[in-house]
Parts: sequence; structure tokens; C-alpha cells
Amino acid sequence: MRRLSLVFFLAAALASALSAQPIDRRALVTRHNPTLTKVDAWAPVSVGNGRFAFTADVTGLQTFADYYQTNGIPLNTLARWAWHEAPNPEGFKLADTYKPYDQHGRTLNFAVETETPAGRYLRSSPRVLPLAQLALDFTRATGTPLKPDDIRAISQSLDLWSGTVTSRFTLVGLPVTVTTACDPATDTLSVRVNSPHVTAGKLGVRLTFPRGFNAATAENPALDWTQPETHRTTVTGQTDRSIVLVRTRDTARYHAALATTGPARFTPTGPHGFVVRAASGDTLEFTLAFGSEATSQIPAPAAVRIASATQWGKFWSTGGAVDFTGSTDPRAAELERRVVLSQYLTALQNGGDLPPSSGGLTVVTADGKHASEQLWCLQAHFALWGRDEALARSLAWYQSQLPAARALGAERGRRGARWPALVGPDGRETPGRHTLVISNQPHIVQLAELLYRNSPTTATLERYRELVQETAEGMASMLFWDKTRSVYGLGPPVAVNSGDFDPATGANPTYELALWSRGLEIAQEWRDRLGLAREGAWEKMRNALAPLPQKDGRYVTLETKPDTWDHPASRRGCPSFLMAFGRLPGTGVDRAIMRRTLDATLANWDWATRTNGRDYPIIAMTAARLGAPKLALDILFKSDANNTYHTSGHNPQAGGSPVHLAANGALLSALAMMAGGWDDSPPGTAPGFPRDGSWTVRAEGLSRLP
Repeated sequence: MRRLSLVFFLAAALASALSAQPIDRRALVTRHNPTLTKVDAWAPVSVGNGRFAFTADVTGLQTFADYYQTNGIPLNTLARWAWHEAPNPEGFKLADTYKPYDQHGRTLNFAVETETPAGRYLRSSPRVLPLAQLALDFTRATGTPLKPDDIRAISQSLDLWSGTVTSRFTLVGLPVTVTTACDPATDTLSVRVNSPHVTAGKLGVRLTFPRGFNAATAENPALDWTQPETHRTTVTGQTDRSIVLVRTRDTARYHAALATTGPARFTPTGPHGFVVRAASGDTLEFTLAFGSEATSQIPAPAAVRIASATQWGKFWSTGGAVDFTGSTDPRAAELERRVVLSQYLTALQNGGDLPPSSGGLTVVTADGKHASEQLWCLQAHFALWGRDEALARSLAWYQSQLPAARALGAERGRRGARWPALVGPDGRETPGRHTLVISNQPHIVQLAELLYRNSPTTATLERYRELVQETAEGMASMLFWDKTRSVYGLGPPVAVNSGDFDPATGANPTYELALWSRGLEIAQEWRDRLGLAREGAWEKMRNALAPLPQKDGRYVTLETKPDTWDHPASRRGCPSFLMAFGRLPGTGVDRAIMRRTLDATLANWDWATRTNGRDYPIIAMTAARLGAPKLALDILFKSDANNTYHTSGHNPQAGGSPVHLAANGALLSALAMMAGGWDDSPPGTAPGFPRDGSWTVRAEGLSRLP
């Protein structure tokens, strides 16, 4: 017994000593550098700057793109500014996809018809446009292209601190080293290929431009190499060290320029491709720049690598950090790895001016469109980890779309802003069942509040004042008065993310009611801070919202069909009712009922059908708020196909997208809460972790969750 007490004393002393030291951030980050010693189609690595990304295989380029597309995660070159809109000679418009729904005696139209010519066109256009494919080109006597088996002695590493990929391997017995990086200021790649094969003139790089993506597939489509006559690659300038190109397809247009550090040969391989080889020496080094506009200022390869290292070093040195050094729980290293890699992946893909898709700049999901119902999971962590500028860019886009959101609300007979659930760069609603989703509406208000909590100034209030107030007005306008019960409710129609419910009859979902309560509360607090009188109608509605629906002492998904715990078909997808006390602070939530609901979910939910990676961190947040930190960690590590994180940090969805960045974002938000706390969390550090000596948690730069 005395020896056991001594062990606990020494562990506590070690934890105390560690907690007093600043985190060695470089050591924290670089110990999780992804490294590969074999071809793994589930572990490509990416470089990028938030709005542009290049994803590479073990060669550091996209040499085995077909293999990765078929067997794992695709190798794409994507920019958030690059889109293609197909011609619309029939003049299809959103109204052509409308279906009428009854809303308490009023007929409203929603764009849900997708299996019509108009629906198919408006769902698939605009869609994101791939930029290029960059692969090794090797000349051998047989004339056959390289295969994964041709690459031996593989040693690839992504240095997270510098954002640089170094790929070493042998090809036909001789060494090859490829270095890849991305410029933080321009959408420019730096590539350096060194090998005796370069000296012999056998090894170069092949640059090819696809037509687009396979139009028949919205989720993870393959590149489309058909119909070369339907797009154009025009050379507008060429020297022995550079080639400048303009790419056009229909009205889409972008520029590409490749500049080498030494004399090179540019050999056409068809109407949309070139092979680049060094004229002399053992190194082919170049930059490849993309842009919606032409540029004459292309940074040199070495300058790109320096700029990348500088920017990523600054990224990791500022903002939040969590270190589990000294923990005895065997899962600590893996959790730390997931957190570090999730920061890298979300920063390089989700920080652009246009809000991200869940596949980011790696995988095309929903034709590349932004699903606003996932906005909180995709973006809230930026504010919680002290990286406000990335979230602010997304909110700036929403600000630019306020007129369109007001128009959509007015079309449905409502005041204020109504935010579409799935949108492209033009802000136009995309047809589908998701047009009946309402959970996306309050996210903008909550995210603006996170930015205010980090910077509680009048300038912040004024910056987002209109966005918050117009969104709240739209939310209030969507409530209806149930005179039989003297409460305000939501829907029908309303679509929820779990179970098999008819949106035409669905009303008063638990999570959405909690969202409305919190959203209107925030909007009123903003008015208080601005010295404005509270909106009387909002206050009346908030105080008279329908109670969160429950049955048999447990919360249910939907008031109008409270069979969550009666039928397995109603226990599929996201158990969203748990978010009412976890992601949200839980106004109107009964803690005892929520704990019973959490236990019932863990015991009885259909985890194999329609759940996804973001659900596990969200549920862990509920367990943490309920004072069950051990359970929260067990949930984070629940052994399910959709809760895995591959070598490069990606979370794949079984039967769905091979990349789900909403899971990475939700994980970061959950860790910010568990390590940094929430407004009424227990005193002390890391309130979401057990205090039994198994976890040593050091956290810096995290913001508390409301």
C-alpha cells in the first residue's frame, strides 16, 4: 500500500512539474510527422495554404493516381476558386425543382426535386474544377508506365513544421529524391526531383490537364480524361526555362505557369499535356503556379520552401496546443497524433475565402459544394484554438451572401436571412432533401459569438452585427405558434440527420429546438452589448419554445415521431439530441434525462448505418459536460469503421467519402473543450480528462467553450 501511494505521489509530482513547463511545440508537432515506407493508398500527403492543395503519393507527386483513386484516397490538385458551370441552354432555374409543402395552412415551395433534368443540372453545376495532375515520367525500353511495384526502398516524410514532403525511393536500382512544398501567399508548388535518372534524361515530370471530374459522380469522382476537344490548353509563352498556359472549358478559365531553375525541355504529349525534363544535371527543379488571373511574379522553388517553413512555423508557434507527455493511458500518443494532424489538415484545406466542403481540397464531396449544416464542425475549432482569421474568412463570405439569404427567406414568406444548406461559390441553393434542413441556420450566430469571446470589442460587435441580427430574425420568423399548447415550435417541414423520418410531417426536433434557444439568446446578448433594447418578439419566443421532446425518461429525435427508442430504424445517423448538452450549453436540458439518453445511445444505437466520424467527438462532448471524462475518452476511441484516422490523419467513412474533415474539426473542438474547459466546467485544468493520474494534460492558447 505504501509503495502504491509512493507511485501516485511521484506521478502527481511529475505531472505538476510538466504542467509548469511551456510546451515544446516543435517536439510536439514533429514527433507526429507522417512517415511511409510502402505504398499506402489510404495515406497520401498534402501541401497547401488553405485555399489550394496538392495531394501526393509516395513519389511526392501524383504518379499512381489511378491506384490511389481505386484503392483509397484520390490524388487531386484543387483550389477553392476553381469552378466549372456547365452550359444551361434549357434555362433551368431553381423554381423548376420546387415541391409544395404545407406549413400550418401556408403552402411553401422547397427545391427538393432532384430526379428531373432541372434537378440533375442544378445539383451538379457549378462543380469544382480540378487543376492538373503532376506525375513522374520514366523512360524505359518496354515503354510501360510506372507501377507501384516499381518503387522500392520507400522513405517518405511530411515535415509538419515546414509543410514540406520529402520522398526517397529507388527506381530501377537508382535513388530518387522528390521534395514538394506549397507557397502560403500564392497557389504555387515547389518541386525538386534529384536522381541519376535525371542526368541520363530518363526521368522527368509529366504535367496533364483533365477535362474535369466524372459528371456522373458527385461523391469522390474520378478525373475525366474523355472528350479532349471540349476543353483547351493554350500555350501563351515558352522559353527553355518556362511555359505559360491558359486553360478554358466553357466559361471557366484559369492560368498555369511552370518555371524551372535551369534549362529544360518541354515535350507535348497531346493537346493537354507536357513532359518536362532537365537539359543537364541530376536535378529537375521548378515551380508550378496556378491562378484565376495571370501573374508574372512566380516565386523561385527555394523561396517557396522558405516561405512554407516560415508560415507553418508561425502557425505551430501560435494558437492552441495540447501535449500529453507523461500520460500513462496507452491511448494518449494516438490522441495527440490525431489532434496534431487534424490541425494540419484543416489549416491547409479549410482556411480559404469560400467556406469548405467536408472533403476539403482532397476529395470532392457534393460536387465540392459547402454543406452549411457542417459549418460548426468544420470551422468552430479555429476560434477555439486561437486561429480566428480562418473562421473570419468564412463569415466574410456569409456576409457577402446576406442579400441572397434575405431573398430566400422572403420567397418562403419569412423575414430575415434563410441560409441554404448546400451551396457553391454563387450562393445559390442546391436542390435536394437538405433544403428542408434547418440546423444550419444558427451556426453563423454561434461562430460570431466565438469570435467575440476571443475579441470582446465594439469593433467585433459592429463587424458581425448585421449578420447576427438578420440570422436571428430569420430564425424567429421560422417559429410557429402552437395555440393548443401555448408554445412556439419548429416545422413542418423539417429534415433531421438521424432516423428515417418524413420531413413533410416532422416538427420540433430536440437538437434544433436547443439551437434556436441558444441562437436567440446570443442575438439578444449582442443587442445588450450594443446598447440596444432586446427584441420583444424574440424574447417571447425563446421563453415559450416547445420543451425538448422525451419519452420514457429519455430524449428523442423528434416530437412528432417519438419512437427513437422503440424502433431500430429510428436509431440511425447522427444522434443529434445529444448535442443539446455537449456542443451546446444545454438550456432547458435535464442532466439526469440526458445521462440516461447518452447511456441508451451507447448501448442501442445503429453505429453502422449513416453515422460518421464527426459524431464521436460530439458525443464525447456530451459525456464531458455530464462529468464522465473516462466515458468521453472511450467514445473518442470507440472501435468503429467510421472512427479511424489513417497515417496522414484522414478520417474515412465506410461506404462514403474517404475523407471527412468535419470529423477532424469536431475532434479539435472536443479537445479544446476537454482540455481547455467550458464556462461552468469544474475548477482545475483539463476538466474533460480523468483525474486519476492516467492523463497528464498541458494546454496552451485554447478558448473555453460556452
